[in-house]
This record gives sequence, C-alpha cells and structure tokens, in this order.
Amino acid sequence: MIYPIQIRAARSLLGMGQDELAKRAGISVVTVKRLEAAGVTITGSAQTNARIQIALEKAGIIFIDQDEDKGPGVRLKNPLTD
Repeated sequence: MIYPIQIRAARSLLGMGQDELAKRAGISVVTVKRLEAAGVTITGSAQTNARIQIALEKAGIIFIDQDEDKGPGVRLKNPLTD
C-alpha cells in the first residue's frame, strides 16, 4: 500500500506534474488530485492505486514501506549523475 504523501514526494523527486502522472497512469488529473489530497490513507480503487504505483516505479521511484520505527518514503532507483 502506498500513501498520498509518497505520491507527492515521488512526483517531486521526478519533477513530474499531476498531469503527467495522470497520463502515465491512464487516469484523470482529478483522480490524482483527489488521491494526493487524501489524509493518511489513500482512497480509491486498488486498480487505480496500482496504476499510480506502477507509473511512478517505471519513472524511477522505489517505494519504501514504513516500519515500527520509521515512516514510509520514496527514493530514486538510480543514483544521481552530473
């Protein structure tokens, strides 16, 4: 399961707008905005959430699960280069 904060953070790392994420995930921009505006728990269908996660992973994001000590996060799949 991914969280709204992870979606926002992933887009930020990639420099990706909501429009681009919507296009890559095959969903509407309104849906992206609604999901990102959700509180802690993401709303929407499991299929929509999976489409977003897959689109961001294909763009170079790794989702980091939360555990008992640390919260959820994201990181870039590849190291930065000059």
